[in-house]
Amino acid sequence: MEPRIARNPRAQSKKDWRAGLLATRLEAASDVVRSGALEARLATLVEGLDPRSIGFYWPLRGEFDARGWIESWLAADTSRRAALPVIAERHAPLAFHLWTPDAPMREGHHGIPEPASQERATPDLLLVPCVGFDADCYRLGYGGGYYDRTLAAWPGDALPVTVGIAYEACRIDDGVLEREAHDLPLDAVVTDTATHLTARFPVRHETR
Repeated sequence: MEPRIARNPRAQSKKDWRAGLLATRLEAASDVVRSGALEARLATLVEGLDPRSIGFYWPLRGEFDARGWIESWLAADTSRRAALPVIAERHAPLAFHLWTPDAPMREGHHGIPEPASQERATPDLLLVPCVGFDADCYRLGYGGGYYDRTLAAWPGDALPVTVGIAYEACRIDDGVLEREAHDLPLDAVVTDTATHLTARFPVRHETR
């Protein structure tokens, strides 16, 4: 059985959850078997959706590294596109710039590599890294609010399908994350042992 952090069922502050789950995620990410299982589940989910473009993320310590899988996904169909987030300025919505395995990179805000190319993309599916997630697929991130602001200001006619990437050990079973007015659940969360879907999946929603 997967080890999980259990708390009492009232809403817990995100700060409290983050403190414990960052260490839990780091331990889970060090297991190559778990990471391989997560990749296999991700591949199955994406195959069913058949997106033309995917926005993903440059992995930070403890995050699942999707770059190898994205490279294979691109190679299987030359019409596919992948993009990484670019932070034009702190606390601004993310922009997504096209990425290929040989793309020149530069250091962006927070020291995170980003494509040097200025060619923008509007992905129809986003892979979103999670520190943790709850039973309703609400995501716990680092607290910067970048993805919330990005989705609120999304440039496309419809929001992308949002797929959280997490380890099952970071699932919050007993309790829920503290809700804020801007919070929206992800459409799905993929882990090493399960694919969690919400009622929003796989419907695309018109932006407000």
